Amino acid sequence: MLRPRIIPCLLIRKGGLVKTVRFGESKYVGDPLNAVRIFNEKQVDELMVIDIDATVTGKEPNEKMISDLAAECRMPLCYGGGVKTVDQVERLVTLGVEKIAIGSAAIENPDLIVQAAARVGSQSIVGVVDVKATGLLRRYEVVIRNGRKRTGFEPAAYAQRLENLGVGEIFLNSVDCDGEMKGYDFNLIDRIKKAVKLPVTVLGGAGSINDIKDLVQRYPVIGAAAGSLFVFKGKYKAVLINYPSLDEKEALLPSDQL
Repeated sequence: MLRPRIIPCLLIRKGGLVKTVRFGESKYVGDPLNAVRIFNEKQVDELMVIDIDATVTGKEPNEKMISDLAAECRMPLCYGGGVKTVDQVERLVTLGVEKIAIGSAAIENPDLIVQAAARVGSQSIVGVVDVKATGLLRRYEVVIRNGRKRTGFEPAAYAQRLENLGVGEIFLNSVDCDGEMKGYDFNLIDRIKKAVKLPVTVLGGAGSINDIKDLVQRYPVIGAAAGSLFVFKGKYKAVLINYPSLDEKEALLPSDQL
């Protein structure tokens, strides 16, 4: 039986590990390679690394950094940031990246998804859906370029579009919940889960193990991603790389999965 995956998400800016709140100013929290080594010891299910500068600044993926991270990882690695061409996708796979997350480029060039899926397989292509409440009515809308550009796309319809283009997974990220550590946006997740048949991984809002428990109890097969939860500890947010133990993970599962 498939089980939920619990996934630390590392944000990279100028080669350093950072954390943001609502996609705003970033706080440096350490060296990403050191974080990967600790996550190796903690036997995490999967790791996601997002270079939050690459797309906005027009830079290509930093292949040296990615190669170093992939060589260190003992778990499946998903990378996103600055990916705009099929050749880049293929090179990342040769570096040891199992999944490539594509966000802004999928809006600006939908054929990239079709071509990349044909080249490396749908299972390696993740469609990113960054969502923010916009306008006077605060309606959900897909945004790109670190939340700075509105697209006009309603999230569920856009997720269906990505599915039809050939992605193998949806990565749903709530801008409004980013770094707030107040829980996931279940209303948003419900819409996406009902719209697609693909695996869905969600990020944004996890502030405690109970938040992850609430998520996986509600959606037994899902990717539960978190950033702040796995790099901060305590009410003063001291930097401490952490991850639930095997026993703690078992305690999160619905009774029919034990």
